[in-house]
Amino acid sequence: MSATTVRPHGGRRLSAKWVTIILFLLPGLALYLVFVLFPVVQAARYSLYNWNGLNPLTDFVGIANYVNALNSDVFQNAVSHNVFIIVLSLALQIPFSLFLAVLLNRRFHGRAIFRLIFFLPYVLSEAITGIIFSLFLQPSSMLDTTMQNLGLGGFIQDWLGDTGFVMITLFVIISWKYFGFHMIILLAGLQGIPKEIEEAALIDGAGRWQAFRHVTLPLLGPTLRVSVFLSMIGALQLFDMVWVMTRGGPVGASSTMATLMFKNGFQDSDMGYGSALAVLLFLFALVLAIAYQRFVLRRDVEGAVTAFNG
Repeated sequence: MSATTVRPHGGRRLSAKWVTIILFLLPGLALYLVFVLFPVVQAARYSLYNWNGLNPLTDFVGIANYVNALNSDVFQNAVSHNVFIIVLSLALQIPFSLFLAVLLNRRFHGRAIFRLIFFLPYVLSEAITGIIFSLFLQPSSMLDTTMQNLGLGGFIQDWLGDTGFVMITLFVIISWKYFGFHMIILLAGLQGIPKEIEEAALIDGAGRWQAFRHVTLPLLGPTLRVSVFLSMIGALQLFDMVWVMTRGGPVGASSTMATLMFKNGFQDSDMGYGSALAVLLFLFALVLAIAYQRFVLRRDVEGAVTAFNG
């Protein structure tokens, strides 16, 4: 009888716990459904129509918008520009951020000031950054005048107007904006690694480079992989700075999937085609995220679960 009298009390306590959990989850879940899942479903629906955004959805075209996008040279160029930014970010931006993080992880006078200075560009909004650099890179602007006075006039370019140079210019600006963000992430990862491990490697006869390569870098791996993932997803969704500075020009030389989606959907009033581009961008990001989780981040997650269970 005692067991029978205890169970209802325990069951009520368990039910109250789940009610509390559900009540806390409901606001976030409602926001996610309204502002994430519902727009995705609506975009997928609109993409099946030839629609200008105002008239009723009557001109059903099926997957024609997707076929036109995938066969379009303009869309393929936009995808190649996103891939270009991803590759350069992984090859240059992340290693540079790691280099600064390692330097600023050492003890020296004024390192907090340097951390602040390097992180400040990330605080600026992308629109403000785009406007500042648009003015800074205009022909005969302060940059060109300074280079001319220093005898570097031969290196002056039409920074944002040259079809062969505009993507390099944009990458430099994007790197300036975001290297501090990755530096802070990697610095946090470095500070989570016990100093004693590297010191033990040094005592055993390893050089500083060997200790960093074979001890510190593997332990930093989970943080580094997260930073790489954020860099790739951010490069896929690149819009604000590109739109403010070049609007995808000149002649599409700096277009991205996001700028192309905005131009077709809102400027050209072809919401059906623009929605198809939005769905394709979503699918590219989703496939990349799933593949990265499956083949790269899985061992980090499995290690965390194993450690937790142990």
